[in-house]
Amino acid sequence: MEVILFLFVCGVLYVFWPKQTKRNLPRQEPRVTGNVASPSSGRSTTKPLYLPPIPPSLIISGKAHIIDGDTIRIGRTKIRLAGIDAPEIDMPWGQKSKWAMVGICKGQVITARLDGERSFDRLVATCFLPDGRDIGVEIIKEGLALDLPHFSGGKYRQFEPEGARKKLCNGRFGHSSIKSSQYAQAYKRNNH
Repeated sequence: MEVILFLFVCGVLYVFWPKQTKRNLPRQEPRVTGNVASPSSGRSTTKPLYLPPIPPSLIISGKAHIIDGDTIRIGRTKIRLAGIDAPEIDMPWGQKSKWAMVGICKGQVITARLDGERSFDRLVATCFLPDGRDIGVEIIKEGLALDLPHFSGGKYRQFEPEGARKKLCNGRFGHSSIKSSQYAQAYKRNNH
């Protein structure tokens, strides 16, 4: 009987004993959780996402690591190119889009002008090459990304080559995040 009482008391103390006070906790980066597909199982899991701070100057510069056709990383900060949409890596044209971005940015210092918005674990920015060219325009000219008029106001539409929209959103492989009807509605809204 004493053994059972001893185990009960130990269990209660374990559950209610203070583990660590708040002032002793290490400083952590700001984080948010989101649903992320697990590469091994394909199932959705909840993982913490790093939310980088927005610098007061709203400008980040440096060599870019290319993640996909509309996402780069400068230092530790992931940046979503504002106003465009490219296929994801695992979608048709996704690998081509990524490698086109590598060709555009390779070895150059990229300047990202942040707009203050966030997209999941990324900051949103218009990114420029050292000669002033907009990276969004360059990837769209390649026919491997599309204008997102809801966010860009249609400023990139003029750079889309003929057939790019059909290839990426209405063709046999269809890009799931953009539909021609969405573009038409947003284009009318922004131009009338």
